[in-house]
Amino acid sequence: MTALTYTPIGVFRTPYLTTQAIPKTLGQAPTAEATIEIDPAYADGLLDIDRFSHLIVIFAFHQSTAKPLRVYPPGQTRERGVFATRSPHRPNAIGILTVELKKREGTRLFVKGVDVLDGTPVLDIKPYLAHFDCRPEATLGWVEETRRG
Repeated sequence: MTALTYTPIGVFRTPYLTTQAIPKTLGQAPTAEATIEIDPAYADGLLDIDRFSHLIVIFAFHQSTAKPLRVYPPGQTRERGVFATRSPHRPNAIGILTVELKKREGTRLFVKGVDVLDGTPVLDIKPYLAHFDCRPEATLGWVEETRRG
């Protein structure tokens, strides 16, 4: 397989300075507010972004070095395959997060709904589009079973 290299387009500025400070509550969406600082070289790419209420942010888990194929999700005693979890420890330490866009000021995006470390590199941003991204029929797999008890 061919190795891929990505250059961050920006960085998250969040209230979380350590991974231990990030709330890890299964089944609850994150609520913290943050700023995404976009490199000025990519400013033109932000045209019309403030017309969307939500964004999908693709980022790098830059502090993750482990690459296990099985993990224990927070609060769980059963091992799961890493691809059946949202663990930051994965073969390619890439994360995805849907955030609410509160406002834009130049190259700064003020967002709500983050659970990442301060300084996390942002690789890409896409608008959240319900016809592509919302799947009401989706099942929650083992998470649904865990929530029912």
